[in-house]
Amino acid sequence: MTSHPLQIIKQLCVSSVALGAWLLASSAVADSSELPKGHFLLPKEGNMVGQVYTVTATEEDTLLDIARAHNVGYEEIRMANPDTSLWVPGEGTEVTIPGQYILPDETRSGIVINVAELRLYYYPEVGEGETPRVETYPIGIGRDAYNTPLGITETTMRLENPAWYPPESIRREAAERGDPAPAVVPPGADNPLGEYAILLDIPGYLIHGTNQPDGIGMRASRGCIRMHPEDIESVFWRVPVGTQVNIIDSPIKVGWGEGGKRYIQAFTATDEQVFGMETLLNVVGLIEQHDGSGASGVNYEQVSEILEQANGQIVPIS
Repeated sequence: MTSHPLQIIKQLCVSSVALGAWLLASSAVADSSELPKGHFLLPKEGNMVGQVYTVTATEEDTLLDIARAHNVGYEEIRMANPDTSLWVPGEGTEVTIPGQYILPDETRSGIVINVAELRLYYYPEVGEGETPRVETYPIGIGRDAYNTPLGITETTMRLENPAWYPPESIRREAAERGDPAPAVVPPGADNPLGEYAILLDIPGYLIHGTNQPDGIGMRASRGCIRMHPEDIESVFWRVPVGTQVNIIDSPIKVGWGEGGKRYIQAFTATDEQVFGMETLLNVVGLIEQHDGSGASGVNYEQVSEILEQANGQIVPIS
């Protein structure tokens, strides 16, 4: 979403739910199993967190219901279960949850948003003696012609129950359809910003909630970063004003697990260009540089196939 007025909200207390999540996320813990979904201790070796697992669908479930319950977005759940009905997976169907992540190859500080992956990573500050952590959430981003801008920026303000002021372009399009948009949408169920919004130091761009959660994990906004209502509420109280936000477009990620095992994950490029030979050579070069395997130690054909499929799955490479 786009523009809104600058307003200052003084928060005197936080909800018990948000406070509980903050206390849990801020506590020193022994392992990631004690953390909420999507929260992980940073690995001592390699650059991967989480794991892929399966759950069993009930008669009432849709894939989107299951995705939201397991911290996964639309494209992620669809690509991990290509042969499963989105709306009626069916009672007893085994659904794959792609809950393993290769951390972006960026400084682990503040917020890192990978638009190609449709995912946000937050590295909260930790106290002395605490193990560094990462939180990751599915997001919605800008659709064609409204690409989410890339680059390093920062958070500037937090707005609770924000009003939404439709920009001129939206009001003009609505008028052309014969359905004029209001000058302002007050807080409430019809507000597309949801209950929480974090302003960025890029005029008109925010990280915010949504009243259409089925769009999380899709390219559907006019450039803003959307989060599930429960996710934005969780981070809202804990992301200080002035936090760095690094927005990147990395459709290919190379991972290293324990023991130096190698992985590749590829997504469809946001510009929808097919990965060519130059990309293949660059990826192979990155692998060689990291583990010293040399050209003979990389299976070019396998890497090429992973890049061609670009289905978001993390694949071990031989």
